[in-house]
Amino acid sequence: MDLSEWIVRHAGLAPDKTAIRFPERDLTYAAFAADIERLASALHASGVERGACVAFLGYNRPETLAALFACARLGALFLPLNWRLAGPEHRQLLADCPPTVLLVEPRFVEQIDAFRDELAGVTLVVFGAPPAGWIAFDDLMRRGGLPVARDPRVGPGTPLLICYTSGTTGKAKGALLTQDALAWNAANSVDLHEFTGGDRILTTLPLFHVGGLNNQTTPALSLGCTVVLHPKFDVDASFDAIEREHITLTVLVPAQIEAMLAHPRWAKADLSSLRMITTGSTIVPDRLIRAVHERGIPLVQIYGSTETCPIAAYVKAADARTHAGAAGRAALHCSVRVAGDGGADAKAGTSGEILVCGPNVMTGYLNNPQASAAALKDGWFHTGDMGHFDAEGWLWVDGRKKEMIISGGENIYPAEIENLLAESSDIAEVAVVGRPDERWGECVVAVVVRHEGSALDASGVLKLLDGRIARYKLPKEVLFVDELPRTALGKVRKDDVRRLVARKTFMEHI
Repeated sequence: MDLSEWIVRHAGLAPDKTAIRFPERDLTYAAFAADIERLASALHASGVERGACVAFLGYNRPETLAALFACARLGALFLPLNWRLAGPEHRQLLADCPPTVLLVEPRFVEQIDAFRDELAGVTLVVFGAPPAGWIAFDDLMRRGGLPVARDPRVGPGTPLLICYTSGTTGKAKGALLTQDALAWNAANSVDLHEFTGGDRILTTLPLFHVGGLNNQTTPALSLGCTVVLHPKFDVDASFDAIEREHITLTVLVPAQIEAMLAHPRWAKADLSSLRMITTGSTIVPDRLIRAVHERGIPLVQIYGSTETCPIAAYVKAADARTHAGAAGRAALHCSVRVAGDGGADAKAGTSGEILVCGPNVMTGYLNNPQASAAALKDGWFHTGDMGHFDAEGWLWVDGRKKEMIISGGENIYPAEIENLLAESSDIAEVAVVGRPDERWGECVVAVVVRHEGSALDASGVLKLLDGRIARYKLPKEVLFVDELPRTALGKVRKDDVRRLVARKTFMEHI
């Protein structure tokens, strides 16, 4: 059985129930199942078979989810692209995992056209009037005919979802998640949220993130719930949906919660339908937790990563107030360890690397056996995060072993930015670190050593990156220094760089 059977089953049980509510159109489970079948047939007619890839570039829309389930039906890979990335970044991802069909919203066509010569043989599909070299989505759907015969080789172990996450080397890595991984992740989510078929989910996080796709959205569809889907996050639209649609569950990362709290509607909005708000992606400030709890809504935390689909540990609503700030306990169908020096389990209260094992964990990174072997050892995924268990068995995240910066829920890896800046003849050396930020959790700071005689300023540094990386990765601050702190072996001491940035921030505020 493939994951599209979720929708087929609910189409049979409750054909007229709304599966997806989207601005200006609703899809019942019967209509959604029919769309998935038609899309699977159309993709198959366009050359998509088991093991092929279908990529999607655009804001959230019902077709994003239809493409996921159509790929499940065919045994193909679904690649949702981060629309916030720059053209060269999309070029890299599509070269690593070449699609047979690429679905794109009109606003991103020009970006793809810039390297279209490298996409020979790819069927380019746009939602709307097609420019030269493209076909309209409606025309793609007309290619479909009879339902595609089921491939007996497609099953729970078939890879379905590939989500890219940058690495400490700056090169993106594609985490491969099977159909079974999504199914077990859904089971973990059902346990966490105590889902019922009557729940109404608000999805505002982008579906190119496992958090937006799999924290609540796919689990909700597995149970026959209604998903209220927004193209992208908007504060007013979110308040409207919660009040008018009687939303019971939603996921908001800390940056979104900040925006909601700062809005005049927060104090008086009718949030009574919400059973809880789920959050994660970074360490959540206590003040945000308190503010949500003051409105009578449990704020529950999820711990996980792209590689864990993402749910690995969580706090349930009943424990949200007594264990505020904890990452929780291991998910129902998952195991979590904290490994100390030498790999043995760390004692309670002692920090070590967080390891995860379970059927929700990725099978590896596409085309990257070395990174896969490093991340998956003896059946455990090594997260690179540091944490500890307290005496009662609750997991707490202490920090990151890796140097990843999390800003507004987005993962940013310093090496990627450093590698680009190092290409400039004006820059002798550079280190990129994160600085705590009240709004975004962390912000990017570039610490630069100029070559002698260079007049490079902060705006010049930003120009070196403009159009080459996503805007959210751009440094919010550029600090110029005479030299970077280094070890005796010449390695930059990142902890000292962070302290240097912290001192500068402190001096500016006294």
